[in-house]
Amino acid sequence: MSEPALAPRNAAIGVMVVWAAAFIASVAVGVFVPEEWRVSWLLVAFGGIVLLSFAVQLWYGRTQGFIFRVAGSVTGALLLMGIISVGFGLAALAPA
Repeated sequence: MSEPALAPRNAAIGVMVVWAAAFIASVAVGVFVPEEWRVSWLLVAFGGIVLLSFAVQLWYGRTQGFIFRVAGSVTGALLLMGIISVGFGLAALAPA
């Protein structure tokens, strides 16, 4: 249990996987969900992203830096989803 890993996985890949999932989820919500339900579904999608972040970082299998990796994944996903939702909000304000 205390043996060092010979070739540990790259932690940045797990963080980027969560960010990519957040991007895909927020664009899918913005495209497929009506305007009045977007905020609610973005919250549901963000909850799924948080669970995905825990799952990816637990799959990584290292305890060192677990909190930092999860926090980086979740914070980056939150910012990414926020920027995309601002874009969809501004697009909803524009006349059609």
